[in-house]
Amino acid sequence: QGTLVESGGALVQPGGSLRLSCAASGFPFIYYTMSWYRQVPGDQRGLVASITGSGSSTNYAGGVGGRFTISRDNAKNTLYLQMDNLKLGDTAVYCCHASCEAAGAYWGQGTQVTVSS
Repeated sequence: QGTLVESGGALVQPGGSLRLSCAASGFPFIYYTMSWYRQVPGDQRGLVASITGSGSSTNYAGGVGGRFTISRDNAKNTLYLQMDNLKLGDTAVYCCHASCEAAGAYWGQGTQVTVSS
């Protein structure tokens, strides 16, 4: 049974930076496409960014490209999201997601990011 545990969420001022981490265990991390999603109360969860197993390909949702960077360390079974120039609209619970077409998917519990002055 796979497990994903996020960390790094915090209260930050507009224009600030945060790095989120997602520690994976219980499944072969390198074979899974990893993604970050975010959700605010009353709204649907939306994709922020994704990265292939090898890390060779990334994809970003509109509005975060150029400010957010997704990366992974397959030796440490860890996914990262570097968030720079944070805006009020980035406030959300950020969750990581692991998916493998042949094996299924896992979700983390999420970490709260609050951007406020």
